Amino acid sequence: MFGGASRRWATRRFALACAASVCAAPALAQDPPAWTRPIAPFHIVGPVWYVGTEGLGSYAIRTRAGVILIDGTMAENVPAILANLRRIGVRPRDVKLMLSSHAHADHAAGDAALQRATGAPVLAGTGDVEALRTGMPPGETSYPAVRFPAVPRVRPLRDGQVVRLGGARLTAVATPGHTPGCLTWTMRVEEEGRPLDLVFPCSLTVAGNRLVGNRRYPGIVEDFRKSFDRVDALHADVVLPMHPEFAEVMERRQRGDWVAPGLLQRMVADARRAFARDLAAQQAR
Repeated sequence: MFGGASRRWATRRFALACAASVCAAPALAQDPPAWTRPIAPFHIVGPVWYVGTEGLGSYAIRTRAGVILIDGTMAENVPAILANLRRIGVRPRDVKLMLSSHAHADHAAGDAALQRATGAPVLAGTGDVEALRTGMPPGETSYPAVRFPAVPRVRPLRDGQVVRLGGARLTAVATPGHTPGCLTWTMRVEEEGRPLDLVFPCSLTVAGNRLVGNRRYPGIVEDFRKSFDRVDALHADVVLPMHPEFAEVMERRQRGDWVAPGLLQRMVADARRAFARDLAAQQAR
């Protein structure tokens, strides 16, 4: 469990912290095999299904008016995502809205192809709209920019804007830092008569971002700090990140214990510590 004292989790957390600046920085050298490893879709809670790969999250929210899809992941994953949708009875044209967490290749490179297949618009944070439309990721990083296919139809979303479809209601929470338009999504669902608050957090990792002297994103440090506070204040019964390992999504599927009080806050605490280390290291150069 996040923030636990067990040796197993301490080892896992150390591995994740070491990987955060590499694995969350798309296509630095060789992407983790899990990012493109297909898995069968599975139900989480309420109308929410996992339709991504083993290492990159894509979530389908089924409603009476169609489907909302969160994150298209990588371009090579599009056939797997479409196949997973079909396996749960969703045709491509049933997808009515696509929501973007942020404009990095490991989360948005599949959006253009999925848009062609579904006809759905992509909704994204205002600060990432231009990046999605051009395929050029925002900000400056310690690794060469990894371009991705430009997305023709992108609609900007402001902080607090509510997206509704067929009874589902998702709220966009602006949590910039990882990218200027990073969006965290919140929603309430019912599972066996029990109301549950879900949070789909945008990444809080530095992941190779330049924190010092970032001319394309000069406010990055302050944005990160504000976003830590914003996410920390959210109530989450269930946490569903775009990199599933950060909330042990695959393990939770096996155990069937999706409800994890305090998990989101422990994730934020880990992210704050990692950010402080990265900032100190960059300032010392």
